[in-house]
This record gives sequence, C-alpha cells and structure tokens, in this order.
Amino acid sequence: MSDATLNSVTQDPGDFAVQIADQIKTFIVAVTEVSRVEEPEEAVPVLLLQVSQLLLAGGRLGAYEDVLPDERYEPDLGAEPDADGLRERFAALLEPIDVYSEVFDPYEPRKAPVPHRISDDLADLVTDLGHGLAHYEADRTAEALWWWQFSYFSNWGSTASATLRALQSLVAHIRLGQPLEELDGLDTDQDPGEEDLAEEAGRVMLEEIAGPLGLRPVK
Repeated sequence: MSDATLNSVTQDPGDFAVQIADQIKTFIVAVTEVSRVEEPEEAVPVLLLQVSQLLLAGGRLGAYEDVLPDERYEPDLGAEPDADGLRERFAALLEPIDVYSEVFDPYEPRKAPVPHRISDDLADLVTDLGHGLAHYEADRTAEALWWWQFSYFSNWGSTASATLRALQSLVAHIRLGQPLEELDGLDTDQDPGEEDLAEEAGRVMLEEIAGPLGLRPVK
C-alpha cells in the first residue's frame, strides 16, 4: 500500500472532514440544480457523474478509521429539510426511466429483485447527506463524520450504488444499441418476483431515449 493511500485513510480528521463536506456540498447543489432542468437528456449524464463522485467520498469514508462522536446522544437538529419537492421534480423529469429493479443485498441467496425509483433514491441521498452537513456547519465535525460514515454503511452507500448502477445501465443500453426494458406499470409499492418483473417489462425503443440524450449506439 502506498504512502498516499495510507495518508488518505488515516489523515487528520479536520482535513478529512473538509474534503468530504466539500464533495457532499457539491453533490447536493448539483443534484438540486439538475432537478430543475426540463429534459431527461440534460439530467442523466450529470447524475451519472455526480453519483459516481459521491461514491468516491463514500469509499473514503468506508476505508477511514472508525469515527466516534463527541457526545453519546446526537444533538437535536430540529426538523429535517423537506426533500419532497426534489423527489417530485425528478419523478416528473425521469418518468419513463424512473423505476428500475435492484437486489438489496447481493450476499442473500436467491433474493428476488425489488423495484426502486431513481427519484426516491436521489431525495433520500440528499436528506441523509444534508443531515450530516447540518452537524458540520454547526461546527460538530466529529458528529458529522460519524453520521456520514455510519449512514454510508447503513443506508446511503447502498442507495447511491443502486442508483449509479441504474444510471450506468441506462447509458450502456443506449451506447451499445440495446433497447431498454421498461418496467411499465410496476410500482415501488409492489414486491414482485423475477417472473413478475419479466411479465411487466415493456419495450422502450432505443431512439426514444438515445436521440434526445445525443448518444449514438455502437455500430
């Protein structure tokens, strides 16, 4: 292991917190701005980039030494910011490609895929990350790092990974000239098995998404 890698894993908590906070602020600002665009072709490439960069911060948090908060009980932050507006904007923007299927835990044998929504995932990410950011901006650095690290393992890490896989799969289908399977009629309130997912999948023609995204399939 190189000295640079070791330093990134064991560096000073204050410097580490500044770097993680900057990455998280960038993600929240960028995603909020993307939610206001009018066409999905403007959103998908930026979301792919931003979620990828967020997972770099998550990987650093996962590799970093265990962080312990200064206080035994988390200080009260008051009401959580409302992410419903962000969720609704993305649901409308990404409506043809919002629902995707994901296996929650790849180490659970024969676990059936379940439906997720990119719009829900992005709103949940902003909420989780914003919670830690509120601690950071209140000068509770250890609390912020603890929250970001804990919630990376317990929630937002798997959420971001699933979202990235969906976005990457979307772009890959287009670049490779493979029509997408739309989960037409599938809702996240349902819990279908693999056969149900296959039955409810409808065809989405390549040109309907590839054209607006400005992507040309590989010939």
